[in-house]
Order: sequence, then structure tokens, then C-alpha cells
Amino acid sequence: MGIVKIGILGVAGVMLALQFKSNRQEYGVYIGAALCLVIFTISLSGLETLLGRVKELQKYLNGSGDYIGFLLKAVGITYVCEFCASICKDAGYGAVAGQIEIFGKLSVLLMGIPVLTAVIENINAIAG
Repeated sequence: MGIVKIGILGVAGVMLALQFKSNRQEYGVYIGAALCLVIFTISLSGLETLLGRVKELQKYLNGSGDYIGFLLKAVGITYVCEFCASICKDAGYGAVAGQIEIFGKLSVLLMGIPVLTAVIENINAIAG
């Protein structure tokens, strides 16, 4: 599905959710969450192509394929946290959304420590 179709789906869903904002606000939140899930599911269809390209890249890395794994996990963490935080913000729970975002940032930071350690070890091996 093209970006234009996703854009139209998003705008139509938001317009529908706005109809419920004054009377039954919870229905608007439910419509927004369902819309997010539909768009996210459609986005996952491109994941197969992405994974194929990543496998091609791993051939050129010669044993350093773990770095691609770290990269994909970090991207996955950021997408999931952003998705959940956006739903919480739309529902009016900005503090919860902020905590989800902080948790995601810390998780990516913790994942990056082994990569940083490997880079530092390589620099020390070359320098010493």
C-alpha cells in the first residue's frame, strides 16, 4: 500500500475519531488506537524486503553480523516505544508516554554498550 493510501487512511480515521471527541471521547481513543494498529500492520509488510536487504549486507560484514542484529533490535525498540507512547499521549496520559520514551532510550543505550566496548577494544588493539 502506497504512502498516499496510508495518508488518506490516517486522515479519514482521524476525522472519524474527531466526530466522537465531544460526546464519547473514549471511542475516539479506541478508533485512534485501532487506526495505529492497522497502519503498523501494513508497515510490517515491508519488513520482509528490509530483512532480505539486511541479509545481503551481512554477507559483506564477514563475521560482524551481530552489529546488524543490534541495529535491528534498536530500531524495533524505538518503533514499539514510539507507537505505545503516541497512543498514551492521544489518550491524555502524557506522563506515562514520557516514561515509555525514557525506557526506550535507556534500553537502546544499554544495547549499545557491547558495541561500544567492541569498538574500544578494536581501537586499543590497533593502537597497542
